[in-house]
Amino acid sequence: MAAEAERLDLWLDVACLFKTRSEAQRACRGGKVDVNGAAARPNRMVRPGDQIVITRGGGRRLSVVVRATAAHHVPKAEARRLYEDRTPPPSPEEIEIRRFDRAMRAADPPGAPDRRDRRLLRRLKGRSD
Repeated sequence: MAAEAERLDLWLDVACLFKTRSEAQRACRGGKVDVNGAAARPNRMVRPGDQIVITRGGGRRLSVVVRATAAHHVPKAEARRLYEDRTPPPSPEEIEIRRFDRAMRAADPPGAPDRRDRRLLRRLKGRSD
């Protein structure tokens, strides 16, 4: 943890806020990452003290303040020391919405229905084969 300024996309990846650098770049280009209140491109330099707001799916926002920079990957426990998480805790309504979304995703199998499911759907709709 030495460098004074680092590229935003690289820092987001090293700090483990995104799985890969290309995912961080995609989020920056898509307007999902703000630095100090302004939309940021992936090549923007971040310094300690900068505030970063990341918009995640479902309108959730992650707010962090850069504490340090690192030019290369570090262990995840050390990566957490690169930033201070200032995201407010979720409200009870948000927790309930997340729980409901998880339950709905678990109940809905991915992909198209197989032959057995298609026949069952036809029967339920009152159609014959």
